[in-house]
Amino acid sequence: MVDMIHRARILAYSGTFIALIAAGSWISIPLPPVPLTLQTLFVLLSGIVMKRYGAIPVALYVLLGAAGLPVYHNGTAGLGVLLGPTGGFLIGFIPAALVAGLAYEHKSPAARIAGLIAATVLTYAFGVAWLACSASLSLYQAILVGVAPFAVGEVVKVAAAYTIGKRVA
Repeated sequence: MVDMIHRARILAYSGTFIALIAAGSWISIPLPPVPLTLQTLFVLLSGIVMKRYGAIPVALYVLLGAAGLPVYHNGTAGLGVLLGPTGGFLIGFIPAALVAGLAYEHKSPAARIAGLIAATVLTYAFGVAWLACSASLSLYQAILVGVAPFAVGEVVKVAAAYTIGKRVA
């Protein structure tokens, strides 16, 4: 019985977080080549709420977008988005949610904060690597256009996720 309830909870949370990440993709500031969105906040919250299972809705979100559902930033979809400059960031969401979730399986605030920071760095590591490759940029150029404009916003999102996490986790 407990196992069935656990599965139902994962299913319900997964649907909720897929919807939240998709909604967060519409809240964006269009900076070329990568827009600033609220997706990363909901990716972190997925890990916070669902622990290690937080990677499930994020992976499903990426798959739904790749399959053609317009859930990526500003209603874009398809494999072309994953192969474009933002693809690495989207793929990076999956391990980021897992890292945040694993961190939230610990009670220590330091472990949780470190996990949120590591998850964010992981997203940007995937994103910058793919941005450099897909846009024929040097690593330095990819960091300048793919990280620098977003650093302050990411600090705010990590702080917001941690603050929300204190209430819900």
